[in-house]
Amino acid sequence: MIIDIHTHAWPEKVSQRARENLEKVFKVKLVGDPTLSTLLTYMDRNNIDISAVCGVATKPDQVPSINKWLFSVRSKRIKVFCALHPEYKDWQEELKKIKDNGDGIKLQPEFQDFYIDHDGVLPWYEEIEKLKLPLMFHCGKELSGTMLVRSSPDRMVKVIKKFPELKVIAAHFGGFELWDDVKKYLLGKDIYLDTSFFFHFLPVDEIKSMLLSHPKDRLLFGTDFPIVDQKKDIDFLENLDISEDLKSHIFSLNAKSLLSI
Repeated sequence: MIIDIHTHAWPEKVSQRARENLEKVFKVKLVGDPTLSTLLTYMDRNNIDISAVCGVATKPDQVPSINKWLFSVRSKRIKVFCALHPEYKDWQEELKKIKDNGDGIKLQPEFQDFYIDHDGVLPWYEEIEKLKLPLMFHCGKELSGTMLVRSSPDRMVKVIKKFPELKVIAAHFGGFELWDDVKKYLLGKDIYLDTSFFFHFLPVDEIKSMLLSHPKDRLLFGTDFPIVDQKKDIDFLENLDISEDLKSHIFSLNAKSLLSI
C-alpha cells in the first residue's frame, strides 16, 4: 500500500492560473495540470492508494472557499489537509469545520508571512492539539530561493517542545536544504518528517543514515505532486537499501495510523 501524504490540487476553474504561478515562482515544469483528475490519473498509474491534498491560503479571505472545495473532494482515496491563515479572524470556527470534514491542516509560513514559533499563532497550536488534528508545515527553504526561512528546524523544535501532543508533520524532511540543522534539532524527536523534496538532494548514504536515525513510526512518504512525479520518489524508496519493514512504515503504515485509516 502507498499513501502520499503531501500533494496539491486546485479546482479546474483556477488550475491553469495556479500552474502558471507555480511554474513562475518555483522555476519548474509541473508534471501535469494541478487538478484532482490529474492527481487521480497519476495515482492509478503509480499504484498509489491514497493521497492527501494540501491547501494553502495566501490571503485570509481565501480560507473558507479553499476548505469548502477540499471538503467536497474528500473521499476514500483523497484525504485533505485544510487551509488556515494567521490573519483569519474566525479560525476557531474553521477548526471545528476541519475537525468534522477534513483530515488535517497545512500551513505555509513563507507565503503566509509568519514565523512558526511566534506568540500570535501559539493559541492555534493549543486548539489543534486539543482537536488531535495533524498539522503540516512547509519547512526549510523555498525552491525559489527568494524568501526568508520562517520554519527552520531550530524554530520547529521550540513548537514541539511547547506542544508535545501536537501531531506535527515537518514537510521536506524537516527543512529543505537545512539538512545539518535537521540532524541537530529534529532527528530522533517525536515529530513526523515527510520525504517530499528529500530523496534527490543528498547522497544516498546520507539519506539512508537520516532515515535510520529517526523513529520508524514518524516517517511519511510525500512527494509534493505535481511538482514531482510520484513514480520518481516511489522508485527511489523501493530501491533504497533499507529493510522492507521500514519501507512499509514509510509508504503507508505510519500514515494509516496518523489518519486513522
